[in-house]
Amino acid sequence: MQVNLLTCSIGAELSGVSLADVARDDSLYAEIKALLLKHRVLFFRDQDITRADHVAFAKRFGDLEDHPVANTVAGYPGLIEIVKSEKRDHFENTYHSDASWRAKPPRGCRAALHFLPGCRWRHHLGEHGGRYKNLPEEIKQKIEGLRAKHGIEHSFGAIMTAEEREELVRKNPLVDHPVVRTHPETGEKILYVTPFSTHFINYHTPENVRFGQDKRPAPPCC
Repeated sequence: MQVNLLTCSIGAELSGVSLADVARDDSLYAEIKALLLKHRVLFFRDQDITRADHVAFAKRFGDLEDHPVANTVAGYPGLIEIVKSEKRDHFENTYHSDASWRAKPPRGCRAALHFLPGCRWRHHLGEHGGRYKNLPEEIKQKIEGLRAKHGIEHSFGAIMTAEEREELVRKNPLVDHPVVRTHPETGEKILYVTPFSTHFINYHTPENVRFGQDKRPAPPCC
């Protein structure tokens, strides 16, 4: 198996390995998982595997879950098919952390891309990627302990009727997560603000809030 780094901080492409074998081989799975923890995102080109292999590989990392909006492939719980066409109601994703609107978000996802025109992965990440440890210390202190609300309505609910959105929110109410999370296996701190984040819930403290047009803190009373 060969490992080719894609940037200095995130992403690696693996070759010479079949995900169908990973699904059935404990030692190979352990090697892949270690590489995932190290590089955070892994790419495998030209994988000729079945849907059953896809599901079996994903189950190696934990229980699978169905999506409340995207349809599950019949006979394969936890597997959804995303097709982009000229129709406006089809999905078009950007790189993101999935399902942060859940109280217990999934560990990750495994995507099989059959046609990917104009991939700009390296362009979006830049030469060095972007992560928590590169933030200025002032910013780290400001966001330490900060929490953000996450919701599904303003994304998947955008093309729904008002009644459908109400039902979606009833089944998937807003949840809050820390803005800075600690990876349970590596101990690395990561930013956890996603396209599903709606607002910070504990930012407006006396230290952060400014008053008046001159943007100076309000003077002490009396």
